[in-house]
Amino acid sequence: MHSLLQNITIDDISAFVFDFDGVMTNNLVYIDQTGSECVSCSRGDGLAFDVLRKLEKPAYILSTEKNPVVKARAEKLQVPVLHGIRNKVSAINELVRAKKYDLRKIFYVGNDLNDYRIMQKSGYTACPSDSHPIIKQIASITLQAKGGDGVIRELLEEVLKLDFIEILYPE
Repeated sequence: MHSLLQNITIDDISAFVFDFDGVMTNNLVYIDQTGSECVSCSRGDGLAFDVLRKLEKPAYILSTEKNPVVKARAEKLQVPVLHGIRNKVSAINELVRAKKYDLRKIFYVGNDLNDYRIMQKSGYTACPSDSHPIIKQIASITLQAKGGDGVIRELLEEVLKLDFIEILYPE
């Protein structure tokens, strides 16, 4: 693990921002005969969002994708979504201003070149194991999970050492 993340705790983080395609999905799109697109997401990540909500830790989905599947998944997870975003840096700067977050305390998870600039500016970063090589070079940590295979769950349980049972199902 990168030294930057060795002693990080959930309290060090103002908010989490997650890319959608390639982080919450396996970066594949399924198209049926009518042209409708579908993606695959991990239900384990859904439980991770429950943990963040229980801890009252803000989380957002930030995506360049315009397809309504992004919004639909965000609504199901009860997570605010910014999608169809052309410039992710401008979008996160606006979010930081509006919510009065410290950009150095934003934890951003991305996987591809359109995440490069935002990852350079965020205080903490992670990427799935199947991310673009350049993204893996600049991420604070490269997770073991591939995109769509529980990236967010791994980040919370394995990196931040959050105990889902104690948080969600205390005695």
